Amino acid sequence: MKPAALPGDPPGGRRAVAVWGIGVSVYFVAVIFRTSLGVAGLDAADRFDVNASALSTFSILQLLVYAGMQIPVGLLVDRLGTKKVLTIGVVLFTAGQLGFAFSPSYGMALASRALLGCGDAMTFISVLRLGGRWFPARRGPLIAQLAGLAGMAGNLVSTLVLARLLHGVGWTAAFAGSAGAGVVVLVLLLLFLKDHPEGHEPEPLPHLGAAYVRRQITASWREPGTRLGLWVHFTTQFPAMVFLLLWGLPFLVEAQGLSRAAAGELLTLVVLSNMVVGLVYGQIVARHHGARLPLALGTVGATAVLWATTLAWPGETAPMWLLIVLCTVLGACGPASMIGFDFARPANPPERQGTASGITNMGGFVASMTTLFAIGVLLDATGGDYAVAFSVVFVLQALGVSQILRLRRRAARRERERLVASRVETVHVPA
Repeated sequence: MKPAALPGDPPGGRRAVAVWGIGVSVYFVAVIFRTSLGVAGLDAADRFDVNASALSTFSILQLLVYAGMQIPVGLLVDRLGTKKVLTIGVVLFTAGQLGFAFSPSYGMALASRALLGCGDAMTFISVLRLGGRWFPARRGPLIAQLAGLAGMAGNLVSTLVLARLLHGVGWTAAFAGSAGAGVVVLVLLLLFLKDHPEGHEPEPLPHLGAAYVRRQITASWREPGTRLGLWVHFTTQFPAMVFLLLWGLPFLVEAQGLSRAAAGELLTLVVLSNMVVGLVYGQIVARHHGARLPLALGTVGATAVLWATTLAWPGETAPMWLLIVLCTVLGACGPASMIGFDFARPANPPERQGTASGITNMGGFVASMTTLFAIGVLLDATGGDYAVAFSVVFVLQALGVSQILRLRRRAARRERERLVASRVETVHVPA
């Protein structure tokens, strides 16, 4: 069943695509900066003379800042609008990338990554809100998946372009030069981006005080769809995030005996699979709203089965065909996590979209931080047993699925009530 049009739906069109495209370009650059450390890990260890644990702190701190900023950013987007929040975000993540380029010490580099994570945290929710202001509600699922696709394209650019640039011109030139992309999108943003089309101005909101903040968070959290969205995001995103951000390369090289080149190709496969599956999932959810939960749970189930098969494979290493299938399925985790926003979006009115998206977006990043830390602890405790360490994936998946099953009927009932109410409102709108 297609989602119905709501009263006052924006028309979309070419101008909407152009304006939204500017917002997406900001997110694209933010992801390039976010994932730039993934191709510079060994260089960073040499430059700052740190061990693996200290190196992993870069990723964990970045995710910690990102997750912690989600609700504040959602509130800011609802109160200040997309353009102002994106502008702040671009300034922060560009400053963070520049600071990382010139950091003379580990402490300053860590502070730069935290600054980058703070700016990065302001981008995705803003882009979702921008899409909701410029496109009809029925386009929401596809818009969210396309935004995620732009993020994975940024990941791909970081892997293929920035890595070569790093080894060609050196650390400082590569990171400082890439920061120029932040300046470019800042100029585009300031000159051309608008929060909403003419005639679709949002209702004025009260001052951003304690009462407003409490009311926004409480009202968003009370909606079962918001909580369901959070748990869908929690359960689906983290396996691929953890694999790409830190533990995929060590697992493939140390546990599976692959060369770094072969492992890099499998990581690239995860990104490419994500881009393809994102387009498919977006079209399916846009046309068949009832497919949201089966797609999310199906992705979780397939991921669990492939991980269990890989870790339990008899012998020292799994065959290459199985690793290829595993990485292909991991590519579906990102698109499946976008479905979480498709539960939160119809559960909340426009003035709470940013807050609800912020709550939802926390899910996957909290799960990723937990898993990154737990795998590291288990690897240390077991002397490098990846089968035991990666078993934490199943624990978090079981927790998430239990919450999804608990909330699904309540969220569906509430969504039907809101849909009926919106149709009644449409009938009573004066001609």
